[in-house]
Amino acid sequence: MYFAYFFTTFILAILVTPVVHIVMMRLGVIDRPKTAERKIHKKPVPLGGGWVIFISFFVSLGIAVTSTHIFGYDIAKKQLVGLFIGSLILMIGGMLDDKFNLKARYQLIFPIIAALTIIGFGVGPHQFTNPVGGVLDLSGYKISIDGLGNWFVIADTIVFLWLMGMMFTTKFLDGLDGLVTGIVGIGAIIIYFLSRQPQWYQPEVALTAIIFAGACLGFLVWNWHPAKIFLGQGGSLITGYILGVLAIISGGKVATTLLVMGIPALDVLRVIIMRIKNKKSIFVGDDEHLHYRLIGSGLHHRQTVALFYTISLVFGVSALFLHSAYKLIAFMVLLVVMAVVGAWMTKNKTDK
Repeated sequence: MYFAYFFTTFILAILVTPVVHIVMMRLGVIDRPKTAERKIHKKPVPLGGGWVIFISFFVSLGIAVTSTHIFGYDIAKKQLVGLFIGSLILMIGGMLDDKFNLKARYQLIFPIIAALTIIGFGVGPHQFTNPVGGVLDLSGYKISIDGLGNWFVIADTIVFLWLMGMMFTTKFLDGLDGLVTGIVGIGAIIIYFLSRQPQWYQPEVALTAIIFAGACLGFLVWNWHPAKIFLGQGGSLITGYILGVLAIISGGKVATTLLVMGIPALDVLRVIIMRIKNKKSIFVGDDEHLHYRLIGSGLHHRQTVALFYTISLVFGVSALFLHSAYKLIAFMVLLVVMAVVGAWMTKNKTDK
């Protein structure tokens, strides 16, 4: 059943992409290389590829919900409604930005509303596994809001920050063809296998994750270098959003997702710190990101993307066999690796 849905979604994404390509070209939603020096492509490429993932994911998920009858235990149907609404908000906002190049303060509105939407529909763990043993209860502090239910102050704030972090990690990572869709696809596959393990058996989480992986990897066929279509603003946000939600509804598998997304997330944090240090807007693009610097050091486009895939896959697979405390150690290893890479990049830039 799982692989039938994976391949169905995979093929659907492949077939939907040319349609989205034509629509975006006719609407003039196009990325023109002359608008930024750091752009690698030489010809105009349509944006809006996130619609491919949105359509193929939710069509297949809708079929699964209505035909499998396994949803309702780990994933409430109202949470899927919230996921759909939040994703649609991101895609509409992304479409507006791709077309009209919105200012940074307006770009922030849609991710914030999407994150609050999913919280409002009840997505959010009120307990986290303590890496040193036991469980951390985060449901102790709550505020009752008339007509809106309860706001679990600590838990919901963590969920909000987590989703914002995931969305902007994939947004800032979207600089090379296939980089975001491949890494997010790996993350979804890791969550699928983790949800299939007997000690965490969650069939609806596994099915949702493998459908999402199919949508990402199907789009990757067209998004692989040289890309025929780009994710666009909405696509770069929705990939991190859905993966972040999956990490939460799968029983708080945040640590596992962090291992997959560790290097990109830490690189985004490093770049933000550098931009603040240099008194630059954190939303203005530059060539400070690790993937740009690796290409500048001599690696080819596909080699750079493959290196990121390998790191994410190695740490993701390790999460399948590590207990919570060892996942924390693995993440510390990522921190050290990123610190060394950051020092090398700073020295290399200084030498130039």
